[in-house]
Parts: sequence; C-alpha cells; structure tokens
Amino acid sequence: MDHQEPQFLELGQGQKRRRIAYRFDRGSDETSPVVVWLSGFMSDMTSTKVGALSDWAYVQGYAMLRFDYSGHGLSEGSLLQAAVGDWLEEATAMLALAGERRLILVGSSLGGWIALLLARALATSGDTRLDGLVLIAPAWDMTEKLMWEKMSAKTRAKVETEGVFYAPSNYDDPYPLTKILIEEGRNHLLAEGDIEVAAPVRILQGMRDEDVPWQHALALVELLKGDDVELTLVKDGDHRLSGPEDLRRLEHTVGALIDRPSPAA
Repeated sequence: MDHQEPQFLELGQGQKRRRIAYRFDRGSDETSPVVVWLSGFMSDMTSTKVGALSDWAYVQGYAMLRFDYSGHGLSEGSLLQAAVGDWLEEATAMLALAGERRLILVGSSLGGWIALLLARALATSGDTRLDGLVLIAPAWDMTEKLMWEKMSAKTRAKVETEGVFYAPSNYDDPYPLTKILIEEGRNHLLAEGDIEVAAPVRILQGMRDEDVPWQHALALVELLKGDDVELTLVKDGDHRLSGPEDLRRLEHTVGALIDRPSPAA
C-alpha cells in the first residue's frame, strides 16, 4: 500500500540534473527514528519487502522514507549512465529530508552497500543521528567483488570495448553491467580497510542466495568496527528474502532497533 503520493527532489548539475522520486510518510510518532529504505540494483520503492515494511511502519506510527535511484522506478536518468556515486548522492540528499530526526537505514543488496557508505560518512563527520543499520544480503563492493571479479575474460573485454554487457538475471530481463558502473564503483570500495559505523548493525542473509553468497556477509562482519554486529543466516533463504517469515523477521529486526534506548537518552 502506498501511503503517500510520490514527490520529486531535483539534484545534480548540467547533464547530471535529475528528478528523484520519493515517498516520505512522517508517521504519527514524531519521536521515533525515520526508517530509510535503500533498494537493491534494478529494484525500486514498490518492491515486496519495502511495501511490507512500509505497511508495518504505518501501522506502528513510524516514519518511513523510500525513494527510487536514478535510472530506476519513477526517477529520471538512464541506467546505462548511472553509477554508485550518483545513487550515494541521491541517498545523502534523502537523509537531509529527515532533518534532525534519528535514522534507521535499511539496505537490501546494493542498498546495503549504499547504507554502509552513508553510515561511514555520518560517523566520519560526527553526525550522531544514526540509530542502526539493517542489511539484507548486503552487496558491499558489488561492482568489484560480485561483478568484475566474477566475469570471464571474454565478458570483461566486452565491457571494456563496448561499454556494456547484458547479464542474465534469475528474476527479470537481462540487466546492464556498464563500464561506467564498474569503473566509478572503484571510488567507493569498502574492502580496503575497517568500516566505521557508529551504530548497531543487523545483517539478514540467506544461505541459498545465488547473487550474494553468505560468505560475503561473513567477510563484512570481519571488516566492521564495533562489537554490536549480528549476522542472522537463514538456511533456506534466497537472495530476495521476501517470504512471509522473512518479512516478519525484517519487521522484528527493525522494530528491535527502534525500541532500543537511544545512546543520547
């Protein structure tokens, strides 16, 4: 259920100027954190998980902010020209809409990487709004670890010479892996060192995930600084983790972070 009509935020300059679609339900409990949803690659703010979480947040009176990356959903832009830096810029602009309210970032797949980048930026700048991260099959360093490093020499050559390779998908039509996406993604890699996140981190990961192996989530745990990190492995879970039990688990995980006493309290 969509509880708010989409609104649009303009950002960027020149050819990079674009309108980004978002929905912001401010909730009835203005003391609660804003739950910020960060979608996966080739997904948008109407997916099963975000729809269920939005309905749950609405019933609970919690604020919920979701948006479409450029090249996705209702937002402007071409997926063939978009890159991680663009999506990070858009996500950063969305956080500004929350004002001074506390934040719970919920990132699915690519959104997990974006959430980690946001959390690192918040920690580095001394911004104390972050109350927690919930990462669902987090595809951190996706463009390098899960795309480029897994490509054959033939596929890499196609990306280098033609600028794009259309990879088969387990879910929809083939999706574009562009030279822009791969090369620009190298500006945002997390594997080079410890990842500072000044908040609890909860990771939900299916062990039958064919897109983001569970070992990738385990490696992330090793890189995260801080002790309040929990990894939940779902033995029969796939990449989407969108079955009824998965959705209840997600709601419970987000709710537990919201109910957790704020460090500032």
